Amino acid sequence: MKPLTRLSLAVPLLSALMLAACAPAGPAGTGATAAGGDAGPLKVMASFYPLQYITEQVGGDKVEVESLTPPGTEPHDLELSPASVASLESAGAVVYLSGFQPAVDDAIKQASPAHALDVSEEATLPAGHSEEEHAAEAGGASAEAGHSAEAGHAEGEAHDPHFWLEPERLAHAAQAVAGELGKADPGNAAAYEANAKALSEKLTALDKEFSKGLATCKTRTMVVSHEAYGYLAEKYRLKQTGISGLDPNSEPSPARLAEIGKVVKDEGVNTIFTESLVNPKVAETLAGDLKIKTAVLDPLEGLTDASSDYEKVMHNNLTALRTALNCA
Repeated sequence: MKPLTRLSLAVPLLSALMLAACAPAGPAGTGATAAGGDAGPLKVMASFYPLQYITEQVGGDKVEVESLTPPGTEPHDLELSPASVASLESAGAVVYLSGFQPAVDDAIKQASPAHALDVSEEATLPAGHSEEEHAAEAGGASAEAGHSAEAGHAEGEAHDPHFWLEPERLAHAAQAVAGELGKADPGNAAAYEANAKALSEKLTALDKEFSKGLATCKTRTMVVSHEAYGYLAEKYRLKQTGISGLDPNSEPSPARLAEIGKVVKDEGVNTIFTESLVNPKVAETLAGDLKIKTAVLDPLEGLTDASSDYEKVMHNNLTALRTALNCA
């Protein structure tokens, strides 16, 4: 009877093993690393630094965030390797800004990640909009029209994408990130919402520091390397004059340099602002010709110092602006 007993026990066990081996594998990208859970953090890809920052802040220890744009790389010039495109396919979520990095837009279309958040609509919210008002808006067309009017661009002109230089707008994007992470990882949705609220409070406080710090400046015109500061200028009642336009790599004409010289003289400008990721040679030469100073005003398109972060750079920007604009 003993051999028969062993056989009777082995048959159900063998059947169970065969069924497990034949069972279909789960869909790609739905493992614990991609979708969060007990086995590991949610893997999230962000297209460039400011979006990486808010995703890390909102996700906390529940996420593992990687930027598609390497540190020190000018994001406008980003080119993606096949491996980077593949990383989008396996990511639990992707956060990007459409229209800012063509290579990322193309990769998103190719990879078709299950959870991809485009923050362009959040970037064009009119100042002072509540989340309830935003949710009630009928699509992105009205938001885009509001952006065009508010940012001072005529219809059909290129729009300034650098919304993150206005902290309150970045807070809106953080709320959207929390929503997307919650969809990708429902078990931690409440934690993401709480983190987004905490970040929004910090960004609102930073906005108040800028409003107060730039309220009483003798000069309100800033001459910059390229016109990346439209949102900042609009919010804090400043005026930007760029050596280059929205494209940081465009070469200014002699006529444009002459115009800037006139602005410097007429507006009492004493500083030309350079950037951390753009060659400062043209700005430094122009400042030397005009016998004025240069200083760094970082558009935060990327982070060059691993020990720094968004808030530290923005505080440095505020100090640089207050010094250059002679703010009391």
